[in-house]
Amino acid sequence: MEIRILNQIEGAKQAEGLTVIIDVFRAFTVECFLADLGVEKIIPMGKVEDCLALREQHPDYYLVGERKGIKLPNFDSGNSPSYLTTAVNMKGRTVVHSTSAGTQGIVYAAQRATEVITGSLVNASAIARYIKSKNPSVVTLVCMGLNGIEESAEDTLCARYIKAKLMGEDLNIHKEIADLKNTAGAKFFDDAQKVSFPEPDFFMCLVPDVFNFVLRADTSKNPIEMEKIDI
Repeated sequence: MEIRILNQIEGAKQAEGLTVIIDVFRAFTVECFLADLGVEKIIPMGKVEDCLALREQHPDYYLVGERKGIKLPNFDSGNSPSYLTTAVNMKGRTVVHSTSAGTQGIVYAAQRATEVITGSLVNASAIARYIKSKNPSVVTLVCMGLNGIEESAEDTLCARYIKAKLMGEDLNIHKEIADLKNTAGAKFFDDAQKVSFPEPDFFMCLVPDVFNFVLRADTSKNPIEMEKIDI
């Protein structure tokens, strides 16, 4: 098994084989929590206008989205796992999801990769087990980073953690997780940004291996839908 680690939107465009699109803060942490809450389906999309057009056809669809971390106009909520798990009842709903990095990666990776799944710390071990069960010749781990254009430590850490699991190595990531409070996660502790980056999101995104499932992009559907696969 060849394991490649690529970065940001350009990396997603080059992804081949079984591809993991990693977005820890916060897109694919959000999708894991939504799947666990029992949403009907999750539709990842790249363009804002496509999301709004889809809701024109389906007024009951719930729009979750951000750009640069800030909730998109005319969307129902931003990209906050703490909000979505406490403030609204998501069970049975269809969610249309568009973010600066993660969902963009899904859309681009679907063009070349043979299979696309999401990546986050909250289901990292399940991801590794799923990949091992498929035993692909090539695995591409794409760290989507900040807004899809800059490296971010949490996504790089997640990629290293998944790779270590695949290679049977022991990687103690807890100190590095704690260090994120002062680096990539500092925005969650900034009072000036607390509306867009609530502090509880930081902790929800960084607990490894909460969920025992993966989210696979069903690219046979238009638009793409995420499929929950229990491991």
